[in-house]
Order: sequence, then structure tokens, then C-alpha cells
Amino acid sequence: MPLLIFDLDGTLIDSKLDLANSVNAMLGHMGMPVLTNETVYSYVGNGAPVLVRKALGPSASDADVSYALDYFLSYYREHMLDYTHLYPGVREALERMREQGAAMAVLTNKPVRFSQAIVDGLGVADFFFQVYGGNSFETKKPEPTGARKLVEESGQPPESAWMVGDSAVDIRTARNAGIGAVGVSYGFQPEGFLECPPDLVVDDLRELADWLGGRLGARNGVSTG
Repeated sequence: MPLLIFDLDGTLIDSKLDLANSVNAMLGHMGMPVLTNETVYSYVGNGAPVLVRKALGPSASDADVSYALDYFLSYYREHMLDYTHLYPGVREALERMREQGAAMAVLTNKPVRFSQAIVDGLGVADFFFQVYGGNSFETKKPEPTGARKLVEESGQPPESAWMVGDSAVDIRTARNAGIGAVGVSYGFQPEGFLECPPDLVVDDLRELADWLGGRLGARNGVSTG
């Protein structure tokens, strides 16, 4: 049975606008100029503390970052589902992969309580046996702790596991954990694949369901032609 470990932002959900709005609300609260949405998007992927520090700039003190982070998290908690939605084809792909027998989980650097609330709010929580966030372990992606824990919990061998994500962080996570890597081209930071090439790149998550079905069919001696 394959294990598919999904990143969240930029892979399953398009959360860009809510993140940008929350960062700019934080900057306004701090009396700082707002950033373009595209700039904020480029900062996403390594967790909220890194996002906030990058948004504040290199001159921000640790105290400034701590205060701004608290405000950002409070604002984002109230607005994280204003515009956030599943990417096209995600629900269909998840349904098909579940029917194919895949075990599925989420591993993101977003705080776990927000991550769980989002998959609950978007009605996809039942697809995943586990949701881990950036504060679920002592280390975040690309450290392999979370991915290895999910492999252990699934009971599947590492060679049956795949990390699915939109950035170099996800691909490095897969490499560090000794599992396969799938990149999605539609996410926040696909340019990172030039630095860390995945084993497979898909333009739509339904392509991953097609690919998985082909592998399972070949393994079971079923023609897919």
C-alpha cells in the first residue's frame, strides 16, 4: 500500500491571499509599509516564524519578531479560510487515491492547529490518517523527523512512501527521509525544483492519481493500456 505525505500550502490548498493579507495586516499594525502579495508568497514554506522574520526585514529585533508573530497568528486564525480553497482536482484526486488503497497524511510547516482547522474547514480531513504541523516535532521540514514518523505510523516500508510538495523544502525532506519525491508545478515555489529535482512532477494532482493507478496496475499484472 503506498503512503502519500502531502504538503499543505501550495500543494493541496491555495492559501496565498489569506497569508498575504495576514502578513500585511501585521505590518500595518507594526507601522510598517505593506509588501506586494508576490513578495509574501516567496517567503512561504518554512513556517510562520520565518515568514514573519522575512516580512519584517533583517533589522527587526527578536522582540519585534515575537510581538509581530503573535499578532500574525491571531489575525490569521480569524481569517485563514476567507479565501483559501482546494486547488482544482484535489478532492477528486484524493478520492481516487483512497479508492486505490493509498494511505495519506499531511506534513506541513504551518502550525498544526491551523493545519487541522483548514483541512476540517475544507472538508478533506477524513482523507488523512494524520496531520502534522511545524510545531508537532522539535524540527521542521526539511528535517526528516515528521516524514519518518509517518512512515512508521503507516506500517509501510520507506520505498512505498512519497512526499508530495511544491518547493525545494519538500523535496529535501523526501531525500533526507529516504523516500520518493513528487513535485507539483502549480504551487508557490516550483522554481525550487531546479535546485532539488523531484522524481516526478505533475501539473494537476489528478495526474498523480493516474500515475499511482498505473503503478498499482502494473504491480498487479493489470493492463493499463
